[in-house]
Amino acid sequence: MSSEPIPLPSVENAAWRTVLRHRWPLRWMHWINLACMLALVGSGLQIFNAHPALYWGEASHFATPVFAAQAMKRGSTGELYGVTQIGPARFETTGVLGVSENPQGKVTAKGFPDWSTIPGSRNLALGRRWHFFFAWLWVINGVCYLAWSLASRHLRRDLAMEKRDWRGIPRSIADHLRFRHPHGDEALRYNPLQKLAYLAVIFVVAPVAILTGLSMSPQMDTLLGGFVDLIGGRQAARTIHFVAMSLFVLFAIVHVLMVVYAGPLNEMRSMITGRFRVRYPAAKEGGHD
Repeated sequence: MSSEPIPLPSVENAAWRTVLRHRWPLRWMHWINLACMLALVGSGLQIFNAHPALYWGEASHFATPVFAAQAMKRGSTGELYGVTQIGPARFETTGVLGVSENPQGKVTAKGFPDWSTIPGSRNLALGRRWHFFFAWLWVINGVCYLAWSLASRHLRRDLAMEKRDWRGIPRSIADHLRFRHPHGDEALRYNPLQKLAYLAVIFVVAPVAILTGLSMSPQMDTLLGGFVDLIGGRQAARTIHFVAMSLFVLFAIVHVLMVVYAGPLNEMRSMITGRFRVRYPAAKEGGHD
């Protein structure tokens, strides 16, 4: 998104203006990032399914997982049912986590269901290959995004928090709670909550995901051995990596909901063609043509 949108000659009435909102490099990198994240989450869940439990520390303490999605058998019937454990708390999650139906309709013991895993239902080796390939593609795309953002001043002009943004956080929270959608020039700027979310994902969640992902590889011991010890061990790194992935998924869900709320056709068009239609309040209608 550019802080200086370029007007385009497409107007239906005085209350609307069409602008070039997203430059083509940003649009390309956005869709590459989406494809990478879908592949990373799906292949990551397939890797997780090989041992659907998370621990804290260097070793796997099977009796005390931080998180687990397991299959149990009912004593009277021997029927499989799914149990999700978070710390000491346990919840039955049959059909979602622990136990689910495969594409053939057979009930199987599996951490996450088949529809959520890529590239297949149960293939650890292939899942790792997909995960590593798309991880490097995602990192390269991220480096290109940072380089372009610095060169075009997109980062400084559009995402950097300014004094007015910090002061505007309470109002932005209230607007979101009231489902108030901005109009006019306000709709062309990121609001404070958007800026904070994007900055957190770019400079906190993404680096954590990369470092913890690398630290799980035995080949990286010589480079990241001290980092692994600092965060509590290899199993702790796996748990933090899973949390980072969950934050990405949460961010994506909220992002999609906001796109739907703001107007999916207009938002999608702006990310495909760059063209974005802006509505101005009635008081400003005479000032735009």
